[in-house]
Amino acid sequence: MGEQLTPNDVKKIKEEIEYRKVVVRKKELGAVKEARAQGDLSENFEYKAAKQDKNRNESRIRYLERMLKHAKIVSDQSAEDEVGINNTVDLYFEDDDEVETYRLVTSVRANSMEGKISIESPLGKAIKGRKTGDRIFVKTSENAGYYVEIRKIDKTTDDSNDHLRKY
Repeated sequence: MGEQLTPNDVKKIKEEIEYRKVVVRKKELGAVKEARAQGDLSENFEYKAAKQDKNRNESRIRYLERMLKHAKIVSDQSAEDEVGINNTVDLYFEDDDEVETYRLVTSVRANSMEGKISIESPLGKAIKGRKTGDRIFVKTSENAGYYVEIRKIDKTTDDSNDHLRKY
């Protein structure tokens, strides 16, 4: 099974593929040609760097196309009173006696440094579909876990500023 993607994730991936094929590929090929014209390729750092950039772009295109081919499309719709994709959630962590805010996203947009957690992470799996006031055990391993309580759910729907992870 591949990545779980929303229709908007698919749209962003297709846009990036198109941009990389039309704009970046043309630019990288031009850089390779220009560097090749400088002469001796065995000691030409610009040529090697241009080839690496070109290959990195082609690799990214293949990676995104493969992701789309094997993706499972999931809905970002959820009931008004339950946690769904793109929703912002205030969670009370009992062990730490702290409230933290997270946004539930697909794994291609997850970024824990920005408070975006994946629906495939232990915490994401545990809170998806739950309601305000629910006390949930988040299992992190066979013998370990912790309790969280959902304090607040904001029905965030705008994911236009989210970026796709690199790899």
